[in-house]
Amino acid sequence: MVERKKKSWYDYLYIATATYLILGMFNILFAWLGMICFAVPLIISLTGGGKNYCNIYCGRGQLLHLLGNKFKLSRNKHMPKFMRSNIFRYGFLVFFLTMFLIMLFNTYLVFAGANELREVITILWTWKLPWQWVNTSFVSPWIAQFAFGFYSIMLTSTILGIVTMILYKPRSWCVYCPMGTMTQGISILKKKVKENN
Repeated sequence: MVERKKKSWYDYLYIATATYLILGMFNILFAWLGMICFAVPLIISLTGGGKNYCNIYCGRGQLLHLLGNKFKLSRNKHMPKFMRSNIFRYGFLVFFLTMFLIMLFNTYLVFAGANELREVITILWTWKLPWQWVNTSFVSPWIAQFAFGFYSIMLTSTILGIVTMILYKPRSWCVYCPMGTMTQGISILKKKVKENN
């Protein structure tokens, strides 16, 4: 008889990921909570934890694993070789960071009064969906603008993760996830600095 591994609290972080996406649909200001998913992996990596966030704590990776394995939504095929290459991974990271910087710039323009708040969710950086049923009048427009932009990025990356989960292995997104690429890059740099000292 195979002994089942005892579950830890972090084995249920997929619930936090799913809850975040659902809450954002009802109130866009919950999008700010996604900053935790940006800050924590970098802090863990910078403090010597390497890719522990990706391997242990990533709720999105857990959700994709659950959907792909338990619910059998994955074809369970190997990803194409080019998608596993450093060129693709770092290229996607540059593209992703560019989109993030554009989102920050749009937020700044609203903050500076040069642009008005645009209450839209942009999916896959292309399709704009009006999202005007949420009352954001009780916060500064730039706070709401950041939330719309950031939720667009989080929703888009989740959609990409689900598509690659369906087409390939469940956690295929993890291969080219920008956060995973950054934490791996930080780990490599820290190792090189340590070797040179």
